[in-house]
Amino acid sequence: MTTAPQRLFIGGAWTEPDHGHYEVINPATEQAVGLAPEASREQVYAAAAAAREAFPAWSRSRPEDRAAILDRAADLMHRDFAANAALARAESGATTGTARSMQVAVGAARFRRYAKGALEPVEEAISPQINEAGPMGRAGVFGAVAVRQPVGVVTCITSYNNPWANPAGKVAPALAMGNTVVVKPAPQDPLSVYRMAEALAEAGVPPGVVNVVTGSGPEAGEAAVDSPDVDMVSFTGSTSVGQRIAEVCGRGMKRQLMELGGKGAAVVLDDADLDAAVAGIGTTFSFYSGQICTAPTRVLVQRGSHDALIEKLVAYAGRLAVGDPAAPGTVVGPVISAAHRDRIESYVELGRKEGARVVTGGERPSHLDRGFYVAPTLLADCTNDMRVVREEIFGPVVVVVPFDDEEEGIALANDSDYGLIDYVWSGDVARAFRVARQLRAGGVGVNTIGRNMEAPFGGFKRSGVGRDVGSYALHAYSELQAIVWPG
Repeated sequence: MTTAPQRLFIGGAWTEPDHGHYEVINPATEQAVGLAPEASREQVYAAAAAAREAFPAWSRSRPEDRAAILDRAADLMHRDFAANAALARAESGATTGTARSMQVAVGAARFRRYAKGALEPVEEAISPQINEAGPMGRAGVFGAVAVRQPVGVVTCITSYNNPWANPAGKVAPALAMGNTVVVKPAPQDPLSVYRMAEALAEAGVPPGVVNVVTGSGPEAGEAAVDSPDVDMVSFTGSTSVGQRIAEVCGRGMKRQLMELGGKGAAVVLDDADLDAAVAGIGTTFSFYSGQICTAPTRVLVQRGSHDALIEKLVAYAGRLAVGDPAAPGTVVGPVISAAHRDRIESYVELGRKEGARVVTGGERPSHLDRGFYVAPTLLADCTNDMRVVREEIFGPVVVVVPFDDEEEGIALANDSDYGLIDYVWSGDVARAFRVARQLRAGGVGVNTIGRNMEAPFGGFKRSGVGRDVGSYALHAYSELQAIVWPG
């Protein structure tokens, strides 16, 4: 499929880009999906200025009105569900099932969730305090209330692995709280975000409340961060880019929400159900072809179960159909680009040089003559000092490190720069929870890779700053104001 050349969305108007267009490439076919606009720095600044101008009215609008717009946008996303899913699949390389259920459906569901979120109370009563007379005034009983206020103009910079759910998880709660937004999607698959903007415009979002700008290089993103009209940056992506954004935000005292890299530890204890553990760990091979920061890519297995787990992971990988994401039955699609495929392959080669054993995979699937494919790959005989164990590969590559006892397993899991989501598999739930409480990660899955979508999401250490999802996302896009009065 190919689409017409896309225009920028600035101040409620579809605007021709100053720097022309660039091709968005289908990772499975290596053909162009469409043309995305190249915004100039001045156009990004104009988008932020439009958001600033729209902020006073939007922030004072009735929560019920904001909720109605978010609900209507979700309806429109569902109305065009098939076309939206086809585009998401074409530009991201996700399988049909993933594009439908985990991208478009989740994106629409997040707008629906934050339509309800717009109606959540923003005031919280604080217990009265009795003050004696003094330099601060007369004695009295002082009441107080904490009020959540919108931050202002929020720049949302989103990742390429999910062009619907990730932007929706930023835009919907930000709008629900009364913020205005500038959205800068990943350059690899931005067209879906313009579809989201179309739905919001049709739903009645006022001009300037939502703006979308894109670019193939760093210029647009840098301008979206350093614009003086921007109050907050919400970023999902690599830790290295997040650090550079944080430096700019620090100079301007801009608020930040950062969802960064991960190297999720899967601690498999000797009493674990190995089939259940393999089904969870194996999602690294299949789900987005491992291009997900929450993947259990770093398997730490108690030595007594090591060989059996390796055998089961090899068998699991061997059953996965790798190929065209549009074909029925495909489980593993391509990675996002040729450059990223090459990066993943370089890590596998590095693992070999470091002494790891490639048990399965490690090369391009021989039956595919085009597309950016990486075979599901398992590296064994690893140690915790190897770069393939310590660094985020972001592909269908799992590394396995053995340990002897529970304390060593916990220490290995925590010996990481990252701390997004870890996992524990054990037949003893009390033991699993004991281990989970000792892991330095923002989330821990016990005998599951599933998530509760109302639970806070975010990372320890270099995996991020702040928490979102559920009502926590509403809190992330707000400032607390205290109002105090004498009783």
